[in-house]
Amino acid sequence: MQKEQILDMLHSLKGTISFSVYKPSDDESTNSIGFNPDTPVQAASVIKLFIMAEAFRQREAGLFDFDAPVTVREEDHLPSCGALTYMHAPLTLPWGDLVTLMIILSDNTATNMLIDQLGIDNINATIDQLGFKNTRLRRKLWQPELSRQGIQNTVCAADTQRFFRLLQREELISPAASKEMLQILLNQRLNGKMPFYLHSRGIRCAHKTGEDSGITHDVGIIFAEKPVIFSFLSENTNVPEAETVLQKLALAVISE
Repeated sequence: MQKEQILDMLHSLKGTISFSVYKPSDDESTNSIGFNPDTPVQAASVIKLFIMAEAFRQREAGLFDFDAPVTVREEDHLPSCGALTYMHAPLTLPWGDLVTLMIILSDNTATNMLIDQLGIDNINATIDQLGFKNTRLRRKLWQPELSRQGIQNTVCAADTQRFFRLLQREELISPAASKEMLQILLNQRLNGKMPFYLHSRGIRCAHKTGEDSGITHDVGIIFAEKPVIFSFLSENTNVPEAETVLQKLALAVISE
């Protein structure tokens, strides 16, 4: 699929679309396609990538022990994504398991507990230090009053592309942390978007989804013969139509 066809498909969608695809190569002028890549959109669960990065930063700084136990109480439970809400409480497990559950099952309970533990200001300081320009954690998940006030977490395709470029080069926090985060992302269980046409072809994806009303995202690395960094973010869109385009684009960018 040619660049013009990709852009036509993106233009056909309703709402705000922030998209980028990057193929590492010697020719930087031809290896990237962008469509509103710097436009911020509501992050939904994609913000969890940046929370994970801060968890690893604090671990390496000796401030956060992944092996330390934490107890999930009934009052910690949040609706929707994840497993912890549907398990008995109190439940004690290591902090590192919460990091994994936040990513591979998009667990909202784990996410808010990690935000409380790591600190919003610390997470945002690391976002800034790593050079993410339009990504911001402004509140915890499931805070409807703040949401009604327009206080939203944001990301953009340029930032998620940078996140995965750093990860692939083993420059996100540290080489060891990058390898471990990549392995967590390769174990993603929510695979109905980017990998839709890819898993049956034996192509693995290290990725993170996000969704809400009128929102659907998927960002990550497609490990084709030549790996591709793929970021699709959308809000105020028709979700079934956007996801159909997302699935087709993920296949198209490795088929050229």
